[in-house]
Amino acid sequence: MEKKKKYKLSLKEYKKLFESHYASLCVFSNTFIKDSEISKDIVQEIFIKIWENKISFNSKKTVKSFLFTAVRNKALDYLKSSIHKKTESHAFESIINLETESVFLREVVITETSIIIEHAINTLPEKCAEIIKLSIKEYSNAAIAESLSISINTVKAQKKIAYKRLRPVLKEYFILIISIFD
Repeated sequence: MEKKKKYKLSLKEYKKLFESHYASLCVFSNTFIKDSEISKDIVQEIFIKIWENKISFNSKKTVKSFLFTAVRNKALDYLKSSIHKKTESHAFESIINLETESVFLREVVITETSIIIEHAINTLPEKCAEIIKLSIKEYSNAAIAESLSISINTVKAQKKIAYKRLRPVLKEYFILIISIFD
């Protein structure tokens, strides 16, 4: 039986992996922990562990899956820890629920989709992006107009421009985005 060759990250690949996944992993960790500083620590610990232990992967494709699983497990370990139990009252059933595969997959999809949408919004002109971000936060057109000191008609026009530009950019992610609201 032939042994499968393991894949190790080079320094350049490691840096690229960190830069491309750090933010999304912090957001993902925060869905469990609800504390951004602790979430950042958890993600940093995972990256340090990968680097120091020179962890090998079966292929490049398994790296992302490993990262999300490692962050989830570390976050759940934190929630179960005695330190956290002393400072937070987290129901045992709630932690068990967080461990389920469906919750894990849903959180990964939500995190990834949020990043895709954020990148797409950042391609818009500054005022359009600002209006869409407020709209996503469920601000009404009137509230957006008041907060940005512009007319409601300008808000409507900018939203129309934004949707027209976002539609083709997000087209390939439509099924993924819809699955979140299922």
